[in-house]
Amino acid sequence: MTGKATLRTYAFIDRMQPQCAAHIAATSPGDPPLAGMSELFIEMAPGNEVFRAADIALKSSGVRPAMQIIEREFGLLEIHSEHQAEVLAAGEALLDALGMKETDRIKPVVASTQFITNVHGYQAQLLNKWRKGTLLMPGSSLFVMEVAPAAYVSLAANEAEKAADIDVIEIRAVGRFGRLFLAGSESEVATARDAAVAALESLEGTEEVRR
Repeated sequence: MTGKATLRTYAFIDRMQPQCAAHIAATSPGDPPLAGMSELFIEMAPGNEVFRAADIALKSSGVRPAMQIIEREFGLLEIHSEHQAEVLAAGEALLDALGMKETDRIKPVVASTQFITNVHGYQAQLLNKWRKGTLLMPGSSLFVMEVAPAAYVSLAANEAEKAADIDVIEIRAVGRFGRLFLAGSESEVATARDAAVAALESLEGTEEVRR
């Protein structure tokens, strides 16, 4: 960390999975990424710090941004490229300029999980009202994960899609908590759940100081 800036999230994704890439492309105002690209999520506090982060990253290599979101507390930046080396170079340039290390990021915490089998039709209809991914079908199994800091939920979603044949219902990566909704057969959703949790637990970082 340097000054008042806090690196809340630094999450590198080596290869975007098709549903996760499509979700970002459909919901983000910037350059739409494609499956197979590498990407990096950076969340900063205070939120305005993300403007400097974006300036450094975009000037350092040939990456493109899908989103630059500033809300009350935090700022979120996503960058991606067909070339993994470009994304890694942008991340390294950003960390160097801010006087930080990757491990200065806040370590993600899984705040809660829910595993629901045989989803009722009415609950499926309620969730489908605001989902931006695949429709949730009655009778499916549903996994819901709540993560802090929020942006790490995108990494969890990508690793879940790598590991299992599931449907990505919704990814919410902005705010204090991120939320992920996955559905499919009970066994596939269980595999996806385990992969998502393991991906987050493997990351090193510092503990978040609550205010």
